[in-house]
Formats: sequence, structure tokens, C-alpha cells
Amino acid sequence: MEQLTQFAPFLLMFVVLYFFMIRPQQKRAKNEKEFENSLKVGDKIVTKSGFHGKVSEISENSTSIIIETMAGKLKIERSAISLEMSAALNKKA
Repeated sequence: MEQLTQFAPFLLMFVVLYFFMIRPQQKRAKNEKEFENSLKVGDKIVTKSGFHGKVSEISENSTSIIIETMAGKLKIERSAISLEMSAALNKKA
């Protein structure tokens, strides 16, 4: 019984760490993955580096997409698209 009380603070710290750090990160990653998979041609997006554009081509077997910007077309990875900034951009429009 005494050994259990010695490890109780460590167990409590792990539980707190899980619910405040690990679980929210997993939920955020799941939301980003769903967002990446739900992109369609014509969606307005913002990349994590700040490029604004519109999706012009999506290849289903690849992880990259082609976006159309004012300067031309760019091929980027789906993971480079910012969920938060794209949602804010589409909310305004």
C-alpha cells in the first residue's frame, strides 16, 4: 500500500498531462487531417507560410495539390495548408 501512495503523484501527473496536452493535440491533428481530405477544387485557402490562393487541381493518389495565386500556379503539400487561417478566410467571404 505504501508503494502505491509513492507512485500516486506520478500517475496523477501523467493523467493531467494526457488530458491537457496529449489528447488536445490528437484532436487537433485529426481535425487537420479531415480538413486536408475534404478540400475540393475552388476552395480558398491560406498556407502556413502565408500564401493565399484557390485550389485548382487535386490528385487523389498524391499528397500534393496545385493552387492558383495571383502570381501563377504553385504545387504544395496538403499538410502546408493552415486550417485556422483558411477557415477565417472562408468565414469572411
